[in-house]
Parts: sequence; C-alpha cells; structure tokens
Amino acid sequence: MKTARYDADDAVSVEQLRGDRQTQHDVLEALSQCANHRKWFASFARPYLGEHPIEIGSGFGDYAMQWIPSVEKFTATEADPALLPGLQAAMASSPNVTVRQMLLPTEERADHSCLVSYNVLEHIDDHIGALKSMARLVRPDGYIVLVCPAFPFAMSPVDIATGHVRRYTKRTMSQALTDAGLEVVDVRYANSLGLVCYYAFTSLLRRQPKTGGTISFYDRLVVPVVRVMERLMGRPPFGQSVVAVGRVTEEAEPAEAEAAEAEAAEAG
Repeated sequence: MKTARYDADDAVSVEQLRGDRQTQHDVLEALSQCANHRKWFASFARPYLGEHPIEIGSGFGDYAMQWIPSVEKFTATEADPALLPGLQAAMASSPNVTVRQMLLPTEERADHSCLVSYNVLEHIDDHIGALKSMARLVRPDGYIVLVCPAFPFAMSPVDIATGHVRRYTKRTMSQALTDAGLEVVDVRYANSLGLVCYYAFTSLLRRQPKTGGTISFYDRLVVPVVRVMERLMGRPPFGQSVVAVGRVTEEAEPAEAEAAEAEAAEAG
C-alpha cells in the first residue's frame, strides 16, 4: 500500500519555536475534538485550494484531512519536531500527501496552487517576512488563506503560554497582507460568540481549553447555531478569528529585487 511521503530537508530545533510545548499540545488536543468547528473553518479555504495546496503548521493533521479528498496532491508541514511523527502517521494512508518539516520565514520557493495556514502567523515575530515566505511558495495568481486569533484585548494567559505574539483585527491583517506585497481578496471575522466565550473562559476565569467539558459542549451545541446565524446575518462585526485571503500577484526573483533596490539607491 502506498503511503504519504516524508521529507526532512531542514532540521528545526525546539529553541527556534515559541511557547510552551506541553501547553500547545494540550490546546491542539482539545481543538482536535471540535469536529463541527473544524468542518466550518475548513470550508473557508476550500474554494481556493486548487490542485496542490501546501499547509503551514499542520499540527495533528486535522484540517489537512478535511482538504485532502478535494485535491490531487497535498503538502503538510509542521515546524515542531515533536509533532512530526504523529502527523506522518495521520497522513500514512494518503498516497497523495507529502509531509515536511518547515519553519517560517524561509527563502524556499515552490509552485503550489494555494497555501493555507491556520493559527500560525500569530506565533511569528517577523510576520511580514513569514507572509513573504508564504508568497514564494505559491505560484502567481494563487491564494494564501489564513486564520488567526482576533482582537488584542483578548490576549490571554493561554495565548502567551502557547507563544502568541499578537492578535489581529481586520485592519491589521489587511495591512500585513499589503505590506507583504499580497493583494487583499477577503478579510472577515468568524465565530462571533466564540470571542465572548474565549475571553470569559481564558481571561476572566483564567482557564485553559482542555478535552471534554466546556469546549465539547460549545462545539456540539453552539457552533452549529453560530455557523447558521453568521451565514444568515452576513459578516459579523467581531469574532474569535480573523479569516483572510490574499492573492499572489507577481513573482520577483531575489536578484531582480536586489538590483531594483540598488538602482533606486543610486538614483536617490
């Protein structure tokens, strides 16, 4: 039986990663139980995937499994070496999947039809550099689909423990995409009630998401209602997450960019 291929081109040390590894694992484990939320948020990227998307920060592979049946090939990546064996095992039955280790920013270039990255950009200090790296992995006219936590006031002890350096608004996300040279296609909030619940749970009550209990209740009973409500009412004015779509408009070789900068400097 054919299985997913694993490429380990560049080793990533734990020292290069932000946040507490155990807390991150616990949060990923809790979120992996949220099937309704996962199906909802996976739908945001599906129209943009094309035939060979790449995912940055695949974690346990939960979102990847939602997208793999819709594409010809899929590349799943993860920076944390501790998560790679589990990700490879999750993808083992999918012969059209390649599993890789990758940490952004990177100078690597590729020709993917789309890049998806959920809850990753907020961990990276140089998020503009990371977005430029993402653009180099996608062909011109391809898309980058992002989900990031919303609103700085909701930065909680859980955010800090998991290595978040920022939370976004529609304005700051749009500005980041523009600064990285991407065309802004769509930026919106999602999961409006989730923001209220997350703030109360993590900032006021100082609790951490974990399997079972509150998070399972929210996913089973509240998420389906919020999803329908937001579809009927249109775009909510706030949400737990910012969903963003950017388009790669051009592909400038590094040498050409450096030459242009040198010419501009001489002209100035």
